[in-house]
Amino acid sequence: MVMGLGKVVFIGAGPGDPELITVKAMNYIKAADTILYAGSLVNTEVISRWARPDAEIINTANLVLEDIAKIMIDRARSGKLVVRLKSGDPSIYGALIEEIWSLEDAGIPFEVVPGITAALAAAAVLNMELTLPKLVQTVIITRESARVPMEGSIRDYAPLVMRGAVLVIYTAVHLIDKVVKAFREAGVSDDVPVVVVYKATWPDQKIIRGTLADIAEKVKRE
Repeated sequence: MVMGLGKVVFIGAGPGDPELITVKAMNYIKAADTILYAGSLVNTEVISRWARPDAEIINTANLVLEDIAKIMIDRARSGKLVVRLKSGDPSIYGALIEEIWSLEDAGIPFEVVPGITAALAAAAVLNMELTLPKLVQTVIITRESARVPMEGSIRDYAPLVMRGAVLVIYTAVHLIDKVVKAFREAGVSDDVPVVVVYKATWPDQKIIRGTLADIAEKVKRE
């Protein structure tokens, strides 16, 4: 880039398959002077395929927000194009807003390029539709956590499954017992179908199909 104020571009790197990024994202990666990526969450093949050989590549896995913001601001102020790669889509559990606030406070221009979130990738590898005419018209994306307090819970949303909604639950594989318990406590029937998709579109992807009655045991076996 020409010298002067640079730019930061937040890019959704998709669910894992490096070809599941947008053309716009690929072009920004090709042009980037600095690329910050979210550790093991982003398939590094996205970088190795398209990043410039002389691009600065930074794994942010061991960095805190302040460190990441400082790098982005410093590089952009020196006139560089900075790409911040996030897994899936930046707007879905992307820890995006805090980084945006840092750039706004510093007067750094930025852009957000959307990506394919895991919910849509999982539906694709399952060859299924998340909405079905006259049957399902509502999709709820939520998550489970062992420690992070959240407004609302799976127990609050679970009854909607019996009223024609699909629940897509992120980061829940290691908490499968907690998830199943929440559904049962909400009165959801044991015969409701459940599918667990691990690392959708990655080479080591796994798909586990079952019902609320047996899904926890099946997940543990895998």
